[in-house]
Amino acid sequence: MLFDKFKKERWLIVGLGNPGAKYAQTRHNIGFMALDLLEEEFGAKPFGNQKSATLTKATHNGIELIFARPLTFMNLSGRAVNEVGSYYKIPPENIIVIADDVSMEVGRLRIRDKGSDGGHNGLKDILRVLGNQNLMRIKIGVGQKPHPDYDLADWVLSKFTKDDLEKLKPALESVPGAVRMLLERDLAKAQNRFNR
Repeated sequence: MLFDKFKKERWLIVGLGNPGAKYAQTRHNIGFMALDLLEEEFGAKPFGNQKSATLTKATHNGIELIFARPLTFMNLSGRAVNEVGSYYKIPPENIIVIADDVSMEVGRLRIRDKGSDGGHNGLKDILRVLGNQNLMRIKIGVGQKPHPDYDLADWVLSKFTKDDLEKLKPALESVPGAVRMLLERDLAKAQNRFNR
């Protein structure tokens, strides 16, 4: 069945990460991990053909949801988000980006609808390319560097420990509920419930 570009309200949900098996379960790829759960929860199926992202699609309460994993590396995430958003005519206010946050302890969630990139290179590129800071984002804490001299790139590209994965489980399982509230445009409710 062809994708109907004009029929329903449409949202884009982007999980940030780096493509390739060697980056699986690294701190920078928490967005991909969250997307795995979202696709299962909403029954998303593969569709479409975009050069810069792999896509799946689902429907929720009459809303079309497009889930995207950028095939660009993290620093060029804006290209993927802009390509998919432009092609499917999705405005910035209907985009949710899921990303890691090294300033929060492992497993903590923070939901925001605007503001700076917080030093995250993927978010920085998305905000730069879209020219809009009013973008829904779900940040998932992946823990701070073990000491100040530790290289940040090495830290975000390191794999989660078994203990970290246990701490992450409740946060990842909360993401579908947070997304549902954002789809209902109930930001305050989502923040009150999940920004703990």
